Amino acid sequence: MDRTLKALSLILSYPTRELQAAMLDIGGVLAAEPRITAAVRHDLLPLVGELASDDIYDLEERYVALFDRSRTLSLNLFEHVHGESRDRGGAMVSLVETYREAGFEPATSELPDHLPVLLEFLSTRPFADVQETLADAAHIFEALEARLSRRESTYGAVFAALLQLAGTRADRDAVAELLEQPEIDPNDLAALDEVWEESEVRFGPDPNAGCPVGRDMLARMDHAINPAPDSPGA
Repeated sequence: MDRTLKALSLILSYPTRELQAAMLDIGGVLAAEPRITAAVRHDLLPLVGELASDDIYDLEERYVALFDRSRTLSLNLFEHVHGESRDRGGAMVSLVETYREAGFEPATSELPDHLPVLLEFLSTRPFADVQETLADAAHIFEALEARLSRRESTYGAVFAALLQLAGTRADRDAVAELLEQPEIDPNDLAALDEVWEESEVRFGPDPNAGCPVGRDMLARMDHAINPAPDSPGA
């Protein structure tokens, strides 16, 4: 298991007392990760400290305000790719099948495209395959890092780390397109209700529809798990 990806999966999960108790070990894993620069490892320290020692109710409130109330900070990756469309449902059906073919059953009620779930899955895969999947989502990571930095949130360092693990630069135009989406104050409940009422999740069976970014991510993961047989004479 890739302990760094597992650590990042945990650190992005909903705060619990169990997570707090594990933060010393999680921080140690991240501090010793040579694939992440010393600067980013240093930037992760404040988040590790907060999760280890802050009041659990404050941690829960901050987490919900960031990742649950704000759609532009959603940890459900396909929401950034497909929005609340039928295409997202098809992509998630494909993702669940990818998990099952690899023998991975998430022990959570979160949607399959929830980033902590994906990172936990990737922690069980060869790192070369992991990098390709992370690279497909690099523009999402960079946009999330930028938005979190604007809010002076320590969670931004996690996405900086994921970008470094991806080993690639995000597409500038794709990042700019995501950052053009308006942000809503998570404390403006009326505005939040209006946004959620405007859209409806439509699950459907067509994983080949929609944004090519989502298709490419799934295709790479499926190929890594089920490589094509060698051609005759190879």
